[in-house]
Amino acid sequence: MSLTTYTAPALDKVRVLVVGDVMLDRYWFGDVGRISPEAPVPIVRIEKREARLGGAANVARNAAALGAHAGLLGVVGADEAGSEVEQMLHAGGIHSFLKRDEAISTIIKLRVIGRQQQMLRIDFEEPPSDVVLRNKLTQYRALLPDYDVIVLSDYAKGSLVNVSDMIMYARAENKIVMVDPKGDDFTRYTGATVLTPNKGELKRIVGSWNSEEQLTEKAQNLRESLLLEALLLTRSEEGMTLYTRTDRFHIPADAREVFDVSGAGDTVIATMAAMLGAGAGWNEAVQTANRAGGIVVGKLGTATVTRAELFGA
Repeated sequence: MSLTTYTAPALDKVRVLVVGDVMLDRYWFGDVGRISPEAPVPIVRIEKREARLGGAANVARNAAALGAHAGLLGVVGADEAGSEVEQMLHAGGIHSFLKRDEAISTIIKLRVIGRQQQMLRIDFEEPPSDVVLRNKLTQYRALLPDYDVIVLSDYAKGSLVNVSDMIMYARAENKIVMVDPKGDDFTRYTGATVLTPNKGELKRIVGSWNSEEQLTEKAQNLRESLLLEALLLTRSEEGMTLYTRTDRFHIPADAREVFDVSGAGDTVIATMAAMLGAGAGWNEAVQTANRAGGIVVGKLGTATVTRAELFGA
């Protein structure tokens, strides 16, 4: 009797271009032994420091970790942190198309970790200048023919002010366009292939819901009004729900110990991008992305999932 074997998708053939808000995540790890005599706050004695790619750069890092050919288009400052981002992209096999903006500093999220828990986060951020953003849009159009899937990673930091044009240009070339949205106005994402809001982000747009039926109606109305092929609602411990023209597909959360949810949404959208680019259907892509999200929340900080962890090969 022959056994049916599962063939993992050819993710190494997929070309994913990530565009959006690029950040540097810094982690300071230390020991917490006493409370400050100056104020009722813990004193963290720093013992180790780490830097990781954050924001849109973490999406690209996740796509590359799965074996996809990943490119990143975004803006960083002409500073030491921007150079550090460039170096990490190169080390991770990610093709960098970063614009260096002399007028700003690179976005940095500094997290202080004590006793394996996040004690404090400090953000440094400034919006990119208009000239750099115009140049970025020109380069985006030039890069489009080289990629299969476009991921627009919006963290509301100013890098995606031209997102409507980006969607229009990509769809005109029949690209899959995935958007991780932010803000109170989703109309600028009209025409994308799929949006991946979380519960809080969706609630700000459509209001609250009292039942699964009401949620489905609101989600489908939003999907139709924005001319989307699909809307993927990520629901933390409740799993994920995909809404398409013909179906509602819900998958429970992959039950694992949750250690840190930082960057889990980046892992989900990167995994879906790679799967869709490899020709997977919606349901298979969502199931795989859900599994990837379940793995990454068991890791500390903005982490990635490998092809081996997902498919065992």
